[in-house]
Amino acid sequence: MKVEVVRAWPRRFQVMSLELAEGATLGQAVAAAGFDGDAEAVGYAVFGVRAGADTVLREGDRVELLRPLQVDPKDARRRRAEERPLKKK
Repeated sequence: MKVEVVRAWPRRFQVMSLELAEGATLGQAVAAAGFDGDAEAVGYAVFGVRAGADTVLREGDRVELLRPLQVDPKDARRRRAEERPLKKK
């Protein structure tokens, strides 16, 4: 079966297309792609849905290595709101 393993950084990404045996797990896909030593990865997802290393993959799945957030989304939203000028009614 064919799967993709993706890891991304700000402004760049790396994709590995793999051919794995039926019943292969997410952990096996990450290892086959050579990304199993990635110290920055804090978790995994399949098409954006959090998954564990023991998750069995299916044909066409996209495995994503997750990294820690650089900015808390709530703080970023507050900062953007503070920077915008107030609209007059």
